[in-house]
Amino acid sequence: MKSITRFVLSLASLPVALVMSSCETSTSTGYNPLDDFEQLSPATIFASPEPLPSASYSPEQLTRGRYMVGLLGCGSCHTDGALVGDPNPSRLLAGSGTGIAYSSPFVDANPGIVYPANLTPDMETGLGGWTMERLVTMIRIGTTEHSTSSLPVMPWPAYSSITYDDALSIAAYLKSLPPVVHRVPSNVRRGERANAPFVHFGVYQSR
Repeated sequence: MKSITRFVLSLASLPVALVMSSCETSTSTGYNPLDDFEQLSPATIFASPEPLPSASYSPEQLTRGRYMVGLLGCGSCHTDGALVGDPNPSRLLAGSGTGIAYSSPFVDANPGIVYPANLTPDMETGLGGWTMERLVTMIRIGTTEHSTSSLPVMPWPAYSSITYDDALSIAAYLKSLPPVVHRVPSNVRRGERANAPFVHFGVYQSR
């Protein structure tokens, strides 16, 4: 029977690495494709930051938005350091300096990479200039800033059934966070070499 292996990997040339949740590898040939990767444990559970009082949104909206952000695990990717198991408490939801590759490390030496955005309302490095409708669309459909293409690593299919009101509450909550100045690295196209660390997510079946 073939085994199913689920990896979170990084390139060996960068200072981040591998999280593996169920793995079976063969050493009969003396080659283990995971030898060049390091095992990590991403941080997945921590408190969502407290929003600032707002004249634009109701306390009920902000409470619901905070609950939804925690439930959906947004901080697991959008908090700096969380992907490598060392979340920075001063940058909760303020974007990640570690990116996520969306193609196989066994196929692409230089994969495409998305660096999770700063979700705080900082005007220069975050979502301060975003409209509420744009935020709601991103949450529910996962479209990028200037196109209709969904972000490869955004789990928007799981979010597509979120009600409009819940998405609006999430947007209100994000808009009410204390702004944090943190510019994340630019996304990297497939075939280009990254200058910032990243991890790999994927499901690979052994032959």
